[in-house]
Amino acid sequence: MTTPGIVAHGVRRSFGNVHAVRDVSLDAREGAVTGLVGPNGSGKTTLLLMLASLLTPDAGDIRIAGVDPVSDPAAARALLGWMPDSLGAWPSLSARETIVTTGRLYDLDRRVAEERATTLLAEVGLVELADAPAKVLSRGQKQRLGLARALVHDPRVLLLDEPASGLDPQARIDLRRLLRRLAADGRTILISSHILSELEEVVDDAVFLVQGATVSSERVAEAATRTRTWRIRLADRDATAAVLPVAQTLGIDAALVPVDRRDILIGFASDADAASGLAALIGAGLPVAEFSAATGMLEHTFLDLEGGAR
Repeated sequence: MTTPGIVAHGVRRSFGNVHAVRDVSLDAREGAVTGLVGPNGSGKTTLLLMLASLLTPDAGDIRIAGVDPVSDPAAARALLGWMPDSLGAWPSLSARETIVTTGRLYDLDRRVAEERATTLLAEVGLVELADAPAKVLSRGQKQRLGLARALVHDPRVLLLDEPASGLDPQARIDLRRLLRRLAADGRTILISSHILSELEEVVDDAVFLVQGATVSSERVAEAATRTRTWRIRLADRDATAAVLPVAQTLGIDAALVPVDRRDILIGFASDADAASGLAALIGAGLPVAEFSAATGMLEHTFLDLEGGAR
């Protein structure tokens, strides 16, 4: 049975009259990637700063692999790899020197720090830029360097704030693979991202924040089961011509079926209903070329929660 690598209960933090984090409780499992999902201003970054021991909560309890980051921040930081949305870099140092210097700050022996730098530069795809000054790196390349810095002391817990920001498609695929490998190694990974399609591909669990508070599991389950839109495309006709035969087969009013470019959009109450709908279309002899959810489950749930449906 896996155990929580991160535990937070009743955490709150305000800045004057602004209640950035009002009531957050979460468990993030060892050996899993947990997504932190919420709109701008929901308190994600403030929460991550508290978990990283960089901000003291006004109330509540936090444990990082059993360590309290408030009473023992040094011990917590030894366990943590922290990657903020924009860390910046020492412009005159090369990527290699940046990682080595960070390793030395974590009390790594210079030889060990240099070996870690060589390994991590390969892991994040910066070998060709290893000796280039950090000031010439692009936004995405600096993000990769930031991830390498977070990993230099081989932490057991990773806090990643928008790690895919600025990455090109191949770099995002490489990041997903790396995170899955790190989780398989038993690490705890908590990742915040606005790119929900990317989170969908990598997370095992998700925690939703709305207005500074975690959403109850019951509310999340309710949001996830609301009607979900699916895209349907027939191979032998355009979307407008496909509306009538699809609607007739599914027993719905064709006048209520929207068209989005080459696809028609149909709402199904559950995945089981969607599967039955697909079977009906195929059984009617319609050449279904595409049948897919218009949004991933994370995005579907997020949109329902943000919309305030009750």
